[in-house]
Amino acid sequence: MALTTLADAFYHELCDIYHAEKQLTRALPKMAKRASSVELAKAFEAHLAETQEQILRVEAAFADTGKPPKAKKCEAMAGLIEEASSVLQEEADPEVMDAALICCAQKVEHYEIATYGTLCTWADKLGYKAAKQALGENLDEEESTDKKLTKLSKTVNRRAKAAASA
Repeated sequence: MALTTLADAFYHELCDIYHAEKQLTRALPKMAKRASSVELAKAFEAHLAETQEQILRVEAAFADTGKPPKAKKCEAMAGLIEEASSVLQEEADPEVMDAALICCAQKVEHYEIATYGTLCTWADKLGYKAAKQALGENLDEEESTDKKLTKLSKTVNRRAKAAASA
């Protein structure tokens, strides 16, 4: 795909985040299963439900482009998920694993925040009002999830430090 216009770049990145979100729906259940903290497992499960809704919003955003929804392999998300999968295979104290899982999850959130922020800016410039609205909702949810993970990390990190000291 040639990127000769901002609309081309928008569609390209929309295809990318579409695939990224789909990859995430396969990774989050594994992360929830490995979490020892009930609160963390619930956070991953809640974000899975949000992610499924986000996929629908991304599909709706495609309508403004006049092109069909299409997934283009998101190499960035694939790398982040590969890294998380590697962490999941590690032998670790449960509390330390929870801290590591939050780290992996926040890397994903920051990638998504950057992508949705750019897409919202481009949608605004291109006059894609429905896309901007839908993708803005996704951006708000990603930022909220990141804040929830930061708050949860305070307890999880304290437990991880205490476990190492014991």
